[in-house]
Amino acid sequence: MNVKEAKIAVIGLGYVGLPLAVEFAKKFPVVGYDISVPRITELRQGKDSSLEVEPEELASVSMAFTEQVDDIRDCNVFIITVPTPIDDYKSPDLRPLISASRDVGKVIGKGDVVIYESTVYPGATEEDCIPVIEQASGLTFNQDFFAGYSPERINPGDKEHRVTTIKKVTSGSTPEIADFVDELYASIITAGTHKASSIKVAEAAKVIENTQRDVNIALVNELSLIFGKLGIDTEEVLKAAGTKWNFLPFRPGLVGGHCIGVDPYYLTHKAQAIGYHPAMILAGRRINDGMGSHVAGRVVKLMLQRGLTVKGGRALIMGLTFKENCPDLRNTRVTDIIDELQSYGMQVDVWDPWVSSEEAQHEYGITPVAQPDSGAYNAIVLAVAHRQFADMGADDIRALGAENAVLFDVKYLFPAADTDGRL
Repeated sequence: MNVKEAKIAVIGLGYVGLPLAVEFAKKFPVVGYDISVPRITELRQGKDSSLEVEPEELASVSMAFTEQVDDIRDCNVFIITVPTPIDDYKSPDLRPLISASRDVGKVIGKGDVVIYESTVYPGATEEDCIPVIEQASGLTFNQDFFAGYSPERINPGDKEHRVTTIKKVTSGSTPEIADFVDELYASIITAGTHKASSIKVAEAAKVIENTQRDVNIALVNELSLIFGKLGIDTEEVLKAAGTKWNFLPFRPGLVGGHCIGVDPYYLTHKAQAIGYHPAMILAGRRINDGMGSHVAGRVVKLMLQRGLTVKGGRALIMGLTFKENCPDLRNTRVTDIIDELQSYGMQVDVWDPWVSSEEAQHEYGITPVAQPDSGAYNAIVLAVAHRQFADMGADDIRALGAENAVLFDVKYLFPAADTDGRL
């Protein structure tokens, strides 16, 4: 296939798929497919609730949206950008990926190419996904149809690092298909591409990007636990150490989201499947997954030191998303703070101007307050550094608390002197 003949279907129109589809639609015929009828409805109306694509940009391209798999039958390149979450037991949940592969298998034709962008462990594309397409289509891999892997590098809420300005790793199931996939992405990625030698190499490269960050954050989280017991301010230590040219500027905090808090479990799953126990990676995961409970414990301790009521007391959690200035609730660890405080018998209000109340209720059973009660809270936890909270300033935030209330800053939003505690 010549790249100029590409007719592209993007399967999964979330934070990854929609921006990618819009960029491709500037140069190729594109159909966006998603199984969510509400999502397709809003996109047809020119709206993007993820806030990744502006209405003007969405309106500027000619692209069809559909929830019917038959509508992508005329396409010859199928790009799968569905989520790859973990289940309750921290194991990879490939159901969205397998379902999308099955849908592609229903419509893929001879000579067509399927490209995966979802984060997986090395081998998942060829060992788990391709057999599903073969079974559904009756076609033979690398004879009748071909595959590529080009991992997503979307950073939700980041308006500077966009699809086209982040270098893209590409790969293909044969040398010729690797060239095709690389040329296809190079046509829209201004930052350039890096063609990996195999799909497995590209899969491994993606999964270690976030595993490396997870381990580094786990180190500073553990340091903050140590320094807290020593009565030393962690940020002061990190600023002092940061005067050395090669010190890495990581900060302690909650580790959630669709990548850093999830991807390491894909790698450890595969490692254990081949008989290797990944001690360092899992140790880092345990530390990071425990930080929400640690924050809640610190808050309760500060309350008790001030003689404040814990059981029956009120707490305000400021922020629910996994990161600042975006509405993304996927795998947020703020819920760990909420659950722990509630286990002490506290009444917890959650305030986040970025989130959809319906989505928060659906995903976590949490109904955020439209506006917090002034002067009502015994503890206030700054969990997410939204710009609205920064603009309020520490004094206005303290005004939401009752007399002698605890203000705990998870995100280093304000100087240490303006808060009662932080990581």
